[in-house]
Amino acid sequence: MSAEALRYPIGPFDLDRPVTAEDLAGAIAGLAALPDRLRDSVRGLSDEQLDTPYRPGGWCPRQIVHHLADSHLNGYTRIKLALTEETPTVKPYLEALWAELADSRLPVAASLGILDGVHARWVALLRGLGPAELARTFHHPERGRLVRLDTQAAHYDWHGRHHTAHILGLRQRMGWR
Repeated sequence: MSAEALRYPIGPFDLDRPVTAEDLAGAIAGLAALPDRLRDSVRGLSDEQLDTPYRPGGWCPRQIVHHLADSHLNGYTRIKLALTEETPTVKPYLEALWAELADSRLPVAASLGILDGVHARWVALLRGLGPAELARTFHHPERGRLVRLDTQAAHYDWHGRHHTAHILGLRQRMGWR
């Protein structure tokens, strides 16, 4: 398997692709399903397996689970900021450094619980938004662009599926059942 296929097992996300109503409905369903899909992807893995990188230079499943909690907390917060402020500039964070902090060595249950709560609220929030609210934006300085809320929802659905695929691909390649 190529390095690119290992890095992007479901392909990259296109931030410029318009999000249709059907895309958004699928993204919201994906966000609702992520905590259970992620929990299933790590179920039964030993500590040694949880600490095995999915590719050379990549994160291990434990770090991926904690990263998803960190990232999705930020993603949810960015949507709430854009709904309550006029085109806010969001703060980027150094995710690779966050993945090295002590809390990223905790059992994955800590972050799975965070994802349960954040995703329940995120999905309820998204389901309550109309077209004008979904068209609201925030400025992402790292990307140098405005991001629409419907695009943000689709991106985070992709993000969860992308990292879950890293774990599932590792399980398959290693023969872990």
